[in-house]
Parts: sequence; structure tokens; C-alpha cells
Amino acid sequence: MVLESIWFFLWALLWAIFFMTDGFDFGIGTLYPFLGKTDKDKNMMIQSIGPLWDGNEVWLITAGGVTFAAFPIVYSVMFSTLYSALMLILFALILRGVSFEFRNKVDNPHWKKTWDTCIFIGSVTPAFLFGVTFSNIFKGIPFNADGEYLGTLFTLFNPYGLLGGLLFLLLFVMHGALWLGIRTKGDIYNRAFSLAGKLWPILIICAVVFLIATKFYTNLYDNYITHPALFLILLATVIGLFGIKYFLVKKFLFKAWFSSSLGIVGTTFFGVTGLYPNMFPSSINPAYNLTAHNASSSPLTLKIMLVVVILFIPIVLVYQVWVYKMFSDKIPDHPSESDEAY
Repeated sequence: MVLESIWFFLWALLWAIFFMTDGFDFGIGTLYPFLGKTDKDKNMMIQSIGPLWDGNEVWLITAGGVTFAAFPIVYSVMFSTLYSALMLILFALILRGVSFEFRNKVDNPHWKKTWDTCIFIGSVTPAFLFGVTFSNIFKGIPFNADGEYLGTLFTLFNPYGLLGGLLFLLLFVMHGALWLGIRTKGDIYNRAFSLAGKLWPILIICAVVFLIATKFYTNLYDNYITHPALFLILLATVIGLFGIKYFLVKKFLFKAWFSSSLGIVGTTFFGVTGLYPNMFPSSINPAYNLTAHNASSSPLTLKIMLVVVILFIPIVLVYQVWVYKMFSDKIPDHPSESDEAY
């Protein structure tokens, strides 16, 4: 049981890191048509994430791979019941990656406008759908004992799912606006900084409504009531969200971005910790729930995987920190329109 629990929280950690890193990519892509007033602005926005976005998505592959290897039953049921939503996310991610590379291939306004639209769609779609998907997991997915999904794509768009989608989208847009403030200067910096300040109260209101709705739509608070010390996770999340405002006032944008990261990681762990030991609960019957204990791989597999993680994940983290430091300088006012996305 110890190995299963360790892997449950490693699984949650990988999703949290993915949301923290790729979240600002989604946010900038969502803001792209609104803050990118000129072609120069749009090139600066793309170059602010150009060296990082594809590396950030490695965490998505890792989270999916861990689900497959450590919890194969969860993987099979999750990717069959949530097939439509996950395929939409996949197609959007492909569209976004292609758009970054193709946008400046042809110096034609209509060509660029087409790919600019694709960048927006490829960013806002996964940002929103990840929130919808995870909120429905917190709530429970309607599947039976055979893992058959008893709903449709539109079943996921219930009030709680839509609220979760909006919360994730706001978190990522805030994250993206702060990152733009860190990497840019001039007009685009001023617009990003102003937007972050205006967006903050909306984010807080949405987060409060989500917490209240969670009480009525889910059983996440049961673990917190049983183990009150877990409320420290919620406290850390609140500190992160309010830290954004504090550091914005001080104009310490990197610290504000770090606070936003804490808010995203805390939000993820708030939900996953409330689920434990469930990983993929059924809204039809609790007996059908997939948990860290009844859906895991063999102990030997988990031990081997744990050794691999202990050896290689620190290397990946050190490398990614180095990349972030390498590309931490402000982007010039006149970025080059290179063929690459950076």
C-alpha cells in the first residue's frame, strides 16, 4: 500500500508540474489576440514562450506515461470514458505547435491571421478542457463496473465541470500575463501588467465559488475533515493566490509568477488529495471506483519505476531550471521573425 500511495502522489505531482509550466503557455496563447495589437507584439508573445513550450509539454507525456505504467486500469478507463475530451485536447495541442512554426513561413497577412487564430484555439481549448476534465473526475464520472461510459461529451459540461474549466482558464491566463510581464517590455509589458491586476479579483471570486461548489458536488472535503492538517494545502493555495496581488503591487513580477505557480500546484493537490485513495471515481456506484490500490501495477513494477524516477526526474528538473534561467532576459523591442518559434 505504501508504494501505491507514493505513486499516487507522484502522479499528482507530475500533473501539477505540467499545469504550472505549460499553464503560462496556454495563458499567453489565450491572450494572444487581445494583447497582440501589432505583428511585433505577436512575435514578442510567441518568443516569450518559444524556447520553453515544447519542453513544458514533456510533463504531460510523463504524466500520461506514469498513468499507463503505474495505474494501467485507470489509464484504460480514463482514456475510453474521456476519449472525446482528451482527443480534442490532443488535436488542439497539435494545432498550436504547428501554428507556432508555420506563422512566419509566409509574409502574408491572411496567412498569419489564420495561424494566429489557430494559436488562440490551440491554447484556450486545452486550458478550458483540462479544467472541465479534472473537475468531472473530482465529481465522479458515470461509468459502470465494466468501465463503460454512460454519458457523452456534453455530460462533462455540467455546472461544476464548466466552473472548473473557467477556474483553470483564469489561472492559466493570469500565469501567462505574469510571464509576459517578466519577459517583455514596452507596450506589451504595460498591457500584460494592467490585465493581471484587473484579472486578479475575478480569479479570486471564481476560486471562492469553486470551493463552495466543491462542497455540494463532490466528496473532496471528507479527507480534509478527517485529517484537518490537510487544510494546510488549501492554506498554501490561498497564500499563493493572494501573493499574486501583493507582489503585483510591489511590481515584483517574478515573485508574483512564483505565487501563481504555488496557486496552480495547490489547486491541483487540493483536488487530488481530496480524492485519495480514489483516482477515477464512478458517479454510478462507489463500488466501481478505481483507486490507487485496486488499479495499480505489480509491486515490482512500481519499485523499478520508483528507482528510475529518483534517478532521472532530478536531472530533468535541473535541466529545465537551467533553460528557464538561460531564457530569462527581456525580449528586444524588435524581435526577429525567424522561422522557428523562438
